[in-house]
Amino acid sequence: MADEQPTTEQHATAEPNSAAPPLGQSPLSVDSADDAFAERPEAYVGAAFVGGLALALIVRRLAR
Repeated sequence: MADEQPTTEQHATAEPNSAAPPLGQSPLSVDSADDAFAERPEAYVGAAFVGGLALALIVRRLAR
């Protein structure tokens, strides 16, 4: 009896397509209390600009 391996059995419920599909999450329903971007989006825009400028200067220096 100890050598028997447990099996997983699937019991058929009603019709397989009778349940409603899981609902997705809308961006408007997301809790923004823990969202750092919602607090200071201008910091992220500034960081993206500075990062792009730095990358452009590095690529320009490597292209010479």
